[in-house]
Amino acid sequence: MPSIRLVLDEIFHRLFDHFGPQHWWPGRTRFEIIVGAILTQNTNWGNVERAIANLRRAGVLNPSGLARLTRPRLARLIQPSGYYNIKADRLKHFVKFLMREYDGRLAKMSLEPWPVLRSRLLNVNGIGPETADSILLYAFNKPVFVIDAYTFRIMSRHKIFKGPVDYAALQNLFMSHLKSDCRLYNEYHALLVRVGKEFCRPRPRCHACPLKEMLPRDFTTVRGFDIMEGR
Repeated sequence: MPSIRLVLDEIFHRLFDHFGPQHWWPGRTRFEIIVGAILTQNTNWGNVERAIANLRRAGVLNPSGLARLTRPRLARLIQPSGYYNIKADRLKHFVKFLMREYDGRLAKMSLEPWPVLRSRLLNVNGIGPETADSILLYAFNKPVFVIDAYTFRIMSRHKIFKGPVDYAALQNLFMSHLKSDCRLYNEYHALLVRVGKEFCRPRPRCHACPLKEMLPRDFTTVRGFDIMEGR
């Protein structure tokens, strides 16, 4: 039975060989990446891009710009991202945190050790583990592995873990078996999202997936639904 480290390495190399580099995360500035991480909750990236384009055209895609916007005006600008009233509040909460704790300076914020910054981000209303870790990895180049729904689905189907597992446990599985490397974590997460979108869907497309040969022998699909035999 290969070790977890070898399995994770093989998954990465199969995906990288198949898809190539993903060039994540899209964003011209640190602040734009952070805004994108907050807006992408419960929507697709195309909608986020439209919302960010609205902010850019309005000249407010920066901390001071968002700080001076009224909440209703901000909500209208980010409407394409969905849940725009909730997300306007979350952006306002983040900007208030940035202004209060770091004088509005992302460079100052980046100096924090990542465990400290992660803890502080999680105390900002509307920022959960996935969003916080996306900010840490993609905006600040901190060595934190991002876990999302695609990761859970892929790892479950490949039996990388057994039984219930939470965000922290799955993140620890990656971070304790891979070298601490921002570029590796960046590329790995992006590749998992890519294979999750194209192949490891709720109705999987295993026949063409680059990870097909790594599936457990007792994994079958019936009319597109995944079934672990004997369960």
